[in-house]
Amino acid sequence: EDPSPILHELRLRKLPEELARQRRACEISAEGHTEAMRFTRPGLMEYQVQAVLEYVFRMNGSRRNAYPSIVGSGPNACILHYLENNRRMEDGDLLLIDAGCEYGYQASDITRTFPVNGRFTAPQRAIYEIVLRAQLAGIAATRPGQRYEAIHDAARRVLTEGLVALGLLPCGVEESLAMHHYREFYMHGTGHWLGMDVHDVGDYRIRGSSRELEPGMVFTVEPGLYFDPARESATFYLREFSEQEMLERRLRLGATAARRLDEEEKAKAEKIVHPIPREFRGIGVRIEDDILITAEGHDVLTVGAPKTIDEVERICAEAPRLPRW
Repeated sequence: EDPSPILHELRLRKLPEELARQRRACEISAEGHTEAMRFTRPGLMEYQVQAVLEYVFRMNGSRRNAYPSIVGSGPNACILHYLENNRRMEDGDLLLIDAGCEYGYQASDITRTFPVNGRFTAPQRAIYEIVLRAQLAGIAATRPGQRYEAIHDAARRVLTEGLVALGLLPCGVEESLAMHHYREFYMHGTGHWLGMDVHDVGDYRIRGSSRELEPGMVFTVEPGLYFDPARESATFYLREFSEQEMLERRLRLGATAARRLDEEEKAKAEKIVHPIPREFRGIGVRIEDDILITAEGHDVLTVGAPKTIDEVERICAEAPRLPRW
């Protein structure tokens, strides 16, 4: 009999010694992200910032990354799994870094987004504040006994409220949530299990329902918003559906057939083509932290990486600890 389900459940709940190593991985990664903020300036290459980040990892005792570092500036911040890291950063860009180290076979996973020149523009600030509020709402939903899906629900509601307030969605908040219009700019989940692998094992649903969070579980909370620089408008379909309905459809029909049926339904639905203001195009923001469920609530393991606008701009203004040569 396959022992994988048993092993997966064991990995999902961390032992004290595993948590100690994971805490250290998170501390090292937070220090790397902080130094990357200090080091970054217009004219540098993305891979030069990557080198500084990973130098901090190695010099603090981490022998390897938990996954390939994503260091995406300007339009590259809108590419979810960008790995080239070969663009020259420009004044006015945002830089999105999704990177974490491994320590003692335990992974960390942090994303921070910050201005290359050290100061957010007004449109960048507006999008960043929405994402930060969404992330804080998702984190606030984490506690023992809470359903895992509550994190995503909390984050997507705040994202939707922010997008509606900025005029980036054509309908109201409740309608937009029911029709999942936020997915035009937020096309991934709000997190994943974290442990020996960066996307670690463990079921998210038990007997068809979102599982309850328990002490010892570690996962990420990472909402984002992404606006393709070449996209002048977005198409919003006027049809309501639930995520549970879509999940059951995929399980019943398979991914390919479910996708085909989804496209057929879209073709029949009414739609609104809504403009995307030029000032938001090319902005990509994601904020990610690693969360431990405790008996009392939760613990943010990656708290050492700055993320409020004031903190980020202050760190960006500090002199780097490493020479730029």
